[in-house]
Amino acid sequence: MLTYELLAADGDARRGKVTTDRGTYETPVFMPVGTRGVVVHLDSTDYEALGAEVVLANTYHLMLRPGADVVEELGGLHHFSAWSGHMLTDSGGYQVMSLSPKIDDDGVTFKSTYDGSPARLTPQSATSIQEQLGADIAMVLDICPSLPSSTDEVKRAMATTHRWAELARTAHTSTGQAQFGIVQGGIEPQLRRESGAVLAGLDFPGYGIGGLSVGETRDEMLPALRAALEMLPADKPRYLMGVGDPVSIVEAVAAGVDMFDCVLPTRLARHGTVLTRRGRVNLRRAEFARDPAPLDPDVAVSSRWSKGYLRHLLQVKEPTAARILTLHNLSYLFDLISRTRQAIEAGALDDVRAEVATVWS
Repeated sequence: MLTYELLAADGDARRGKVTTDRGTYETPVFMPVGTRGVVVHLDSTDYEALGAEVVLANTYHLMLRPGADVVEELGGLHHFSAWSGHMLTDSGGYQVMSLSPKIDDDGVTFKSTYDGSPARLTPQSATSIQEQLGADIAMVLDICPSLPSSTDEVKRAMATTHRWAELARTAHTSTGQAQFGIVQGGIEPQLRRESGAVLAGLDFPGYGIGGLSVGETRDEMLPALRAALEMLPADKPRYLMGVGDPVSIVEAVAAGVDMFDCVLPTRLARHGTVLTRRGRVNLRRAEFARDPAPLDPDVAVSSRWSKGYLRHLLQVKEPTAARILTLHNLSYLFDLISRTRQAIEAGALDDVRAEVATVWS
């Protein structure tokens, strides 16, 4: 159903290949977030042109609009969105943190963000909804506490996540879909080790590391991440959820992470900020009004337009600007991932880490 093959290593960093019923994708991999079944401002032809290998969709939003039954009737997420590559669905666990629903022993009850009506998710229903959606990889429902949180809060969330993971594992019946468990535990390395051990014992095809990049510093995040990775099997993919800044990606790759997702590159683009090899650029600044240079000469997808022109589009609220900047930011991150793959194969990942660290804080 899902296998991981190690192709090269540089210290703890891994260069690999994941094979599913749909095909293969290379790791490390960055996965753009298409919350409602599409990456904002893009479509599946853009994913293909960019070289995306895996795209995310959101269980919570799709179960409300248009409904999992509608997606299933229209052929599942791949046919629905006209995307033949891999798709991963999150479980709604992030919304448990961001929307503050009512949590009980059996699940969570939301007020719909669309019409205020009650919406319920349990470990079992989140599993069955994702089977209806037809993703290649589905995540278990978890509790992701924001940070800082007390140790007691983190322990309670972790215990619930473990119990729900068992329920989701039992409920999962799709033979063509891989289900990933999620490690929690806040920023305390020992709790991360405990959680990693419990999840590894459930023998999932792959593992997410959740509850990081939710308020803590990078110096707090990385020791917790490494502690979780110590406990996870080496022959299965490891996915650091919701992390997308260049330094954190490269440092997590060095620690042994295979998969990443984040709304950062697309959200920044919509607000006029671009990622470049020279650092972050806020294109709304007046200094770029007459700038004839491209955003980044190393990013071909946006190189035909000047900073001055793109700033003008932003100033007049032309949606084309957000589309071009979204393509740019994703292209930058895909190139960064490609360079990490090449560096691992060459035993030179430290060179990429040093390069990224000089321009990104």
